[in-house]
Amino acid sequence: MSSSYRWVIVAAGALMTCVALGAMFSLAIFQQPIADATGWSHAGIASAMTLNFIVMGIGGFFWGAASDRYGPRPVVLIGSVILGLALMLASRAETLLQFQLTYGVLVGLSASAFFAPMIAATTEWFDENRGLAVSLVSAGMGVAPMTISPFARWLITAYEWRPAMMIIGIGALILMIPAALLVRRRSSPPQDTHEAIVSGDGGAPNLWKVFRSPQFIVLGLTFFACCAAHSGPIFHMVSYATFCGVAPMAAVSIYSVEGLAGLGGRLLYGTLADRIGVKPVIIAGLLVQAAALATYLAVSKLGEFYALAVIFGSAYGGVMPLYAVLAREYFGPRIIGTVFGAATMLSSIGMAFGPLIGGWIYDTYANYSWLFIGSALVGLGAAAIALAFPPLPRQKSQPALGTA
Repeated sequence: MSSSYRWVIVAAGALMTCVALGAMFSLAIFQQPIADATGWSHAGIASAMTLNFIVMGIGGFFWGAASDRYGPRPVVLIGSVILGLALMLASRAETLLQFQLTYGVLVGLSASAFFAPMIAATTEWFDENRGLAVSLVSAGMGVAPMTISPFARWLITAYEWRPAMMIIGIGALILMIPAALLVRRRSSPPQDTHEAIVSGDGGAPNLWKVFRSPQFIVLGLTFFACCAAHSGPIFHMVSYATFCGVAPMAAVSIYSVEGLAGLGGRLLYGTLADRIGVKPVIIAGLLVQAAALATYLAVSKLGEFYALAVIFGSAYGGVMPLYAVLAREYFGPRIIGTVFGAATMLSSIGMAFGPLIGGWIYDTYANYSWLFIGSALVGLGAAAIALAFPPLPRQKSQPALGTA
């Protein structure tokens, strides 16, 4: 198959991550309207997002392993169907428990079917400019706040929250099933030319060895802390801006500015990673993220929120896809779906803490100050852990086979 098809893979991956993650994160837009219409607590609604991340983490590992074995197309196709149906079911939930199970469990399970498999597929198609390509697939997550979130806000205003969520579910089916059918594996995948971290007896992948390796431990812990730092502020940003006196639609626009900045950050950080290396770019981005989180304590006006959204969005958006590039460099192409799925599971556990803790902080203290203080400290911890990344493996002229 022509190497030009690799850009079709990038485009399909970007579209699916945009719709899937955009639909999941749109709960931040639905939170207040759902609370007003149903009387459910903010913490109760936000716990659906916590379930999203927990289920997404577990699902990411298994979907990633399935993509290694069966290929990415059946994985993303099944995920597309589940996502659309889950959103439609959630729109009909009559109790908080029903909503938590449909939106929290099913949407989280479906959303996990795209990121790790499509990132793994992209790293297989690209031998050069891998950082940029992975960042472009991940850019769908950055486009989502500029598309899905304003669309959700408009639908809620026009039709209330239940019809709005139903329409988004139907739209997900219409957009994502054709995109999933475009996904292909590379006809001649690259050989694993790294020193052996992954091999066991006879060259079979030794996953127990992989998951005990310093490379995976540092990768997983950094990814976990990074996501634990920014998940709460991202989810509660609209509510925080509204609390500070920003009008609701303008508050949603802050979320969109973060997404636009994340798109630019992915391109910038991905290009820099290809030129100067992945590790220094990740460390720098984590430090910028921590500084931005602390600065949110000092903002209150719309212009200030916009300015900080550019810095914060570009930092967390630019860093996120680079963990996949680092996993590919450490472990090679054969089990990248499994390895990155496992790392994504840890990151999703980190993401799960933020929305719930942020909701509890607001319900308890009627403000978000402790959320941003705690998030900034965790962000500094992520940068400290990243300093311990082991050196990248040396390239060899032929596949490396190690011993268990």
